[in-house]
Amino acid sequence: MTVVGILLALLGPPIVALVGPRLAAAVGTVFGSLIGLGGMVAIVASAFIITVQFEHQALASLGFQPLRWQSIAFGLGLAAFFMYAFTPAIVWVLSCLPFGGFETGLAKASAIPTWLLVITVLIVATAEEILYRGYAVERLAGITGSYWIAGAISVLVFGAAHIPNWGLGAALTTLISGAILTVFYIWQRDLTANIIAHVVTDFMGLIVMPALAQSKPT
Repeated sequence: MTVVGILLALLGPPIVALVGPRLAAAVGTVFGSLIGLGGMVAIVASAFIITVQFEHQALASLGFQPLRWQSIAFGLGLAAFFMYAFTPAIVWVLSCLPFGGFETGLAKASAIPTWLLVITVLIVATAEEILYRGYAVERLAGITGSYWIAGAISVLVFGAAHIPNWGLGAALTTLISGAILTVFYIWQRDLTANIIAHVVTDFMGLIVMPALAQSKPT
């Protein structure tokens, strides 16, 4: 069952990303988004069930720790790095390359009502950390005997999973951000900090900063 869990963790999110636009076109953006979010929740729930019922391990084996002030500090510190150092640098790099930037993904996000976008950020960012950093890295490390091989596989699939909704340019940046999050996870094994960093970064980038930009007088 571990192999099934790994396949769900790695391939479940990109399948949801590929099916999402078709659902939105068929049933509307809101309903299609809700179905996609339900799919992500189902994938995470399946990983939990496999962990507890079939692997007979605690959720702590996925990197979950009790909430500590260190987790909050690390998470917010990583988020600040992504927002104020990584993102400006990567936006400049993408402007020099022919792959496109974040425009495609931001345009799709702007079409979603704010209340639903908040829910989407909370669920998707949390699910990605649980699946890619928690379950996939831990179980692949158990199979390969190396956290670095496990991390490399997870990062590559994580980057590819962002192509459908974000395009090639933005997806390439997730290889770097995903690698940073993965190295941090392997170092600290603190999934809570990873989740905080991912949620805060996406919340600021997809909700707060666009709202501030729209509120500025022209």
